[in-house]
Amino acid sequence: MSEAPPLSTSSGGPARDRAQDAPAGPPPALVAGFKGAVWLTAEGEVKEPSARQVASWSSQTPPLLCHAPATARRLGLAALPGFDLLELYAFVRPASFCAPTPRGLARKYSLPEPIELADQALVLLQVADLLLKELATRKGKDRQALDLAFAMAQAGWLWGPVVLRALGYGPGSDQPNPRLGYEVWQRLGEWQELAPPPPPDHHPVSAHAARERLASLLDDSAESRPEQADYSGQVAAAFSARHAEGAPNLVLAEAGTGVGKTLGYIAPASLWAELNQAPIWLSTYTRNLQRQIDDELAKLYPQAKEKRQKVVIRKGRENYLCLLNYAESARSLSGDWQGSGERAVALGLLARWIEASRDGDMVGGDFTGWLADLLGRPRTLGLTDRRGECIYSACEFYKTCFIEKSVRRAKRAQIVVANHALVMIQAALGASEEGGLPPHYVFDEGHHLFDAADSAFACHLSGYETRDLRRWLLGNEGGRRGAGAGRVKGLKRRLEDFLDGEDGLRAALDQVLRAARDLPAENWHSRLSEGRPEGPCETFLSLVRQQVFARAQKAGEGYSLECSLQPVIAGLPEAAQTLDRALRDLLAPLQAVETCLARKLDQDAEELDSDARRRIEATLRALQRRATTQIKAWKEMLACLEKQTPADYIDWLAVERSEGREVDIGYFRHHLDPTRAFAATVLAPAQGALVTSATLTDRTGQRQQDWAAAKARTGACHLPLAAQEVSVPSPFDYARQTRVLVVNDVRKDDLDQVAAALRELFLAAGGGGLGLFTAISRLKAVHRRIAVALETAGIDLHAQHIDGIDVATLVEIFRAETHSCLLGTDAVRDGIDVPGDSLRLIVFDRVPWPRPDLRHKARRAHFGKRHYDDMLTRFKLRQAYGRLIRRADDRGVFVLLDPMMPSRLATAFPEGVEIQRVGLAQAIAETRDFLGRNPAQARLAEGDLPF
Repeated sequence: MSEAPPLSTSSGGPARDRAQDAPAGPPPALVAGFKGAVWLTAEGEVKEPSARQVASWSSQTPPLLCHAPATARRLGLAALPGFDLLELYAFVRPASFCAPTPRGLARKYSLPEPIELADQALVLLQVADLLLKELATRKGKDRQALDLAFAMAQAGWLWGPVVLRALGYGPGSDQPNPRLGYEVWQRLGEWQELAPPPPPDHHPVSAHAARERLASLLDDSAESRPEQADYSGQVAAAFSARHAEGAPNLVLAEAGTGVGKTLGYIAPASLWAELNQAPIWLSTYTRNLQRQIDDELAKLYPQAKEKRQKVVIRKGRENYLCLLNYAESARSLSGDWQGSGERAVALGLLARWIEASRDGDMVGGDFTGWLADLLGRPRTLGLTDRRGECIYSACEFYKTCFIEKSVRRAKRAQIVVANHALVMIQAALGASEEGGLPPHYVFDEGHHLFDAADSAFACHLSGYETRDLRRWLLGNEGGRRGAGAGRVKGLKRRLEDFLDGEDGLRAALDQVLRAARDLPAENWHSRLSEGRPEGPCETFLSLVRQQVFARAQKAGEGYSLECSLQPVIAGLPEAAQTLDRALRDLLAPLQAVETCLARKLDQDAEELDSDARRRIEATLRALQRRATTQIKAWKEMLACLEKQTPADYIDWLAVERSEGREVDIGYFRHHLDPTRAFAATVLAPAQGALVTSATLTDRTGQRQQDWAAAKARTGACHLPLAAQEVSVPSPFDYARQTRVLVVNDVRKDDLDQVAAALRELFLAAGGGGLGLFTAISRLKAVHRRIAVALETAGIDLHAQHIDGIDVATLVEIFRAETHSCLLGTDAVRDGIDVPGDSLRLIVFDRVPWPRPDLRHKARRAHFGKRHYDDMLTRFKLRQAYGRLIRRADDRGVFVLLDPMMPSRLATAFPEGVEIQRVGLAQAIAETRDFLGRNPAQARLAEGDLPF
């Protein structure tokens, strides 16, 4: 073991004294599992304390640990004081990811992977030592680190004295300046205003040119993929100019896993961007794929500086840190470091990240998800840009704003990596803040376009949405300053620079603010559940809630509830009319505000500078998107309350619940076919588009029917010009590389049997297992039953909805730890990409039939009844199975614990793959034999199982 890190267990005294007098001995190290904990003392003694002992010992001597909240949860404790190694890692290596486990840290530093808890505790000491030595190399070179550590130490950060000493702070040192440490915005570069880019040309990309570009991107070590070259050449047709308005060149391309479609479409896309001097947008559904595309683009732009100039990742504004929000929080510390506690620590670690961040992206960017778990979401993710609240050039940080930098870079980039939701919202507005809609798109993960459009073009007259509108209009009310409070900027704040001499605008704004008070205020959930609504909107929602509870099934089981719109209960029509009048009284002055702002743009055109004009234009867009368009849609919905819902829509009432708690109540409207809106707003205005996926078509055995499904799910059927169909099969030998097993002797409604099956299959594979569930309650029940047994066998079990860690981080842990297992739902299945040995077994708890809600009921009747159910289920099975084999040398087993799987779904799997219907014992043996692993069961002691 390396020299013990100079950790201090002291917790009092001025920062200078604490840095000087901190004892040099290491603290104890604590690691907790599902079956117990290990406490490694400073003298090297290994103890196995109870949770109560851990709580007592930690209060006296804070231990070294990894991810304190997760450790506390495993021990059943509310909180756990200690030296969280992840906090030190975030301070020393900001904007750098590591899996937040002892094994993840060991792998990051090329240490032997620890198996037993005692070995993991030892790794924590070793990594702490390495981090502090790394920090010590920056003595006198990292002034921001010293300034921040000084303030954080005064605020009570346990690592503070240790970090100060590592940085060389002691007697005779210059006094640090904590305020300067937090004022990170002073060290950020500013963007420069440039002339608008010229309109793009429309030179096409030939198939031959696409193949040549692809060849130039592949180095000599790349494996030969003739399918990739075929794919690249065929999809080049999407990068041609259209010949008629509203008739884009649309290519639907299904490319099996292993084809290499990402580089396949990057080749013609990048070539088009160069030829026509304009950006091309690559859109994905998951953040995971955004990161993969960004990584692949390094082959096109190997120099980091060039890549930064030519590649931009774009997301919605709410994904990025707002510097104004951060500054207001930092300034609220007011120099009172000792009284600011955890807030000063959180803002200090955030300051370290801000200076190191590539683009300020806090959701899927270089802000590690586990940091929000450690520091609290209000103190981290709560500082992102809130929807529509930006004050643009009136903000003191406008020139250093991460969002404004991203927007301007996107105008001159060659490749913009976006997401489906942002693309649809920008297109629905008719013109984007990037300076216009791009002429060509690539939609990867095209099988998700239906779901993305369903969300983007829906309308919800609900408590959450109406409360959000009130907050957007009025800002923070009542002078309260909680987590995130005081940063909420109302409409008046955003318009205050334009009110002088504008009596009409001021009068209209005053009317808006008065009318907005009819919308739900804070704590509306409680008032509705207690039967004491306030105002017309809450009264309407209260009656909606009454109707849902009167008619919904399973009203007492904690699930979300819904019911049909009609017939409505007594009092609801009258409440709807009252709400309609209140919305009318809000809409009229909002439209007057729009008129005044538009007139100011026209009349004062010569007097307005570019920043003022941009602010007004942005405010007009926000007013339309966040207020007037939404209110008009709400009024249309209210008019249908006692009438027949329009044929193109689905209406219903619902009480949405999470963990048994009501989170929203409302009247919901979705398009019956949301791809119609997607085709009209996104595809039709474009010159061309490529929609691609490994699972784009259905698999019924009839080609025409299979491609008809692809066209229906992507909106291609709503365009006048027929889409070009491209199909490139996977190069993998699935019949040799995989096994598909349907277990026929496990009762899927008996969770003891389901859990036992998952446990034994995970053990047979020796880890590397992904358990997919159709319900969160089933996932939690199984987790309780198998976690201890797997841990006993040396297999870590991670779980969505249990670990308290975001999905992306869970997947990163699973990818990094080859012998771990992961339980999850659809979000894990859709976002996971784990090549190699880390994923070698997938177990579905049952056939993933569509959720039988009212929305699905309407679409099922419209799209083909049972055939529609089968299609959606085959898609889910195909997408899950496709996660299993990501490389030519991968091997994997796919297991379905449902004897009722119909044979007509078997076409979800590749041709030549045999589906074996076997008993559980045979499935376990087949898994063990096929994967060629020593059975992990050998690690289990003889005797009774954990349940």
